[in-house]
Amino acid sequence: MYDTIIIGGGPGGYLAAERLAKNKKKVLLLEEGHLGGTCLNLGCIPTKTLLNSVKLYHQAQESEKFGITASDIGYDWKKIQDYKNETVKKLRENLTNMLKNSEVEVKRGRGEIVSAPSGDKPAIVKQFSSGSTEAAAEHEAKTVLVCAGSAPVNPPIPGAKDNPLVMDSAWILNIKTVPKRLTIIGGGVIGVEFAGLFSALGTEVTVIEMMEEIIPFMDREQAQMYRRVMKNIKFLLGCRVEKIEGGTVFYTDKNGTAENTEAELILMAVGRRPVLDGWGAAAAGIDTTGTTIGTRKIPGVVTDDRMRTNVPGIWAAGDVTGRSMLAHSAYRMGEVAAADILTVLDGGSSQDNTNNRMRYNAIPWAIYGVTEAAGVGMTEQEAAAMGIDIIKASLPMRVSGRFVAENTIMGQGALKMIAHAQDRRILGLHAVGPYAPEFIWGGAALIEDEFRTDEVKQLIFPHPTVSELIRDAAWALDK
Repeated sequence: MYDTIIIGGGPGGYLAAERLAKNKKKVLLLEEGHLGGTCLNLGCIPTKTLLNSVKLYHQAQESEKFGITASDIGYDWKKIQDYKNETVKKLRENLTNMLKNSEVEVKRGRGEIVSAPSGDKPAIVKQFSSGSTEAAAEHEAKTVLVCAGSAPVNPPIPGAKDNPLVMDSAWILNIKTVPKRLTIIGGGVIGVEFAGLFSALGTEVTVIEMMEEIIPFMDREQAQMYRRVMKNIKFLLGCRVEKIEGGTVFYTDKNGTAENTEAELILMAVGRRPVLDGWGAAAAGIDTTGTTIGTRKIPGVVTDDRMRTNVPGIWAAGDVTGRSMLAHSAYRMGEVAAADILTVLDGGSSQDNTNNRMRYNAIPWAIYGVTEAAGVGMTEQEAAAMGIDIIKASLPMRVSGRFVAENTIMGQGALKMIAHAQDRRILGLHAVGPYAPEFIWGGAALIEDEFRTDEVKQLIFPHPTVSELIRDAAWALDK
C-alpha cells in the first residue's frame, strides 16, 4: 500500500511527489501523458522557447540603432521548432531522473478514484491505460492528491468544431509554417503572447476580445500601455464572435455592427478550464462546485488553505482547483498539500500545520513576449471596487538607466505601485517592460510581509537594474 497516490504529473503533482518521497513516504504518481503537464509540454516552456528565438530575430532587426549592423536577417521556422522540441525533451528527461532519484514510483495511465479513504480503510485508485475503459491495475493508498490539471476552453461558436483552420494553443505550437495572417479569439495571456510571437515574425495579427480591454485582470492603465506597445497588432475590443466560416471570423463590434475578418489560421485562446471528470470526483464525493471570488463563480475542486478537499484523506492542487491557473501557483499548492499530507501521515493534525498554508493575495502573474509585463496584488480598479483608499505612483521605465541603455530613451514601459492611503502598506505592483517577470517576485514579498513605503525606501537594490524602479516608486508615493 502507498502512503500517497498522486493523480497528475504536472507542476503541482510532481513537486508534491518529490517532497513526499524525500520525507521517506511511499508515493505513486499516475500520469496519462508526458510528465510535466501542460506547462512543460504545451504551455510555459515551449512558448517561451519560441519567444526566445523570436526576440533574437527582433533584436537583430533593431540592432542598427545600437551601433550593430547585421545583414540578411532571417529565421528558419523548422530550426526554431527543433530547438523548442529539444528543449522540452531534455527537461522531460531531467524531470524523469529527478523523480527516479527521489524514489517516486511513476506509472503511465489515467488515475481514477474508486473510493475515498475512511478510517483504517485505504483509498482505492484504478489505473487506466490511455483510451482504455478496462482498468490495467488497482492501487491502495492512505491519502490521495488530485492534480488533474486543466484543458482549453472550446466555446460553442458555430463553424469552429472540426474546422481545420481553427486551432487551440497546443496545436498552434507545432504548425509547419508561419501564417501570413492570423486571427486570435481571446485577448488574455495566451492570446496576447501568441499575438506578439507571430507579429514579430511578420504575421498580420488580429485579436478579437469580448471585454473592453485585453488582459482583464491587469491594471487598466497598464493594459492600455501594453496594448499600445504592441504596435503591429490589430485589437478589436468589445467584440462578440458570432460564427466562423473557413478562415473568416464573423463578429459584432461594440456598436452592434456586423463585421468580419479573414486569416489563414484562427487561434482559439479564450482560456482554460479545470478537468473535473475522468478521475473519480463523483465516486469519492468531492465537491467540485468551485469558489466565489468577488462576483465571479470559478469552477473547480473546492479546497481550504491547506489544499484539503471536503473528503478527509484527499487533497487537490493546481489548475484542477480553478483558483489560480498558473504553474507557479501549482508548485506552491503542491508544496502546501505535501506538507499537510506529511503531518497527517505522521499522526498529527492539520491544525498543527498553521504556517504552511496557501495564500492567494500575492500570487504574481507574468506575460512574456517581445515586450514583457507582470503584476501582483491589487489593481487600482480592484481597490476602488473594495472601497479601499489608495495612493499610487506610476514611473516610466526610462527613469531606469539600464532600461535606457538597452532600449533607448524612447523605449516604452512603466512601473505602477499601489499602497494603502492610511498605513502605507504596499497593495499592488504592476510593470510593463523588460525583466518585469524576473523582479515581480519582489512585489509579492512586499505584499506578503506587509511592507510599508518607508520600509521599501530603505531597501538597497543593485544599480543599474530595472528593479530599482520599485524603490523609486515608493519614494514617489510619499512626495
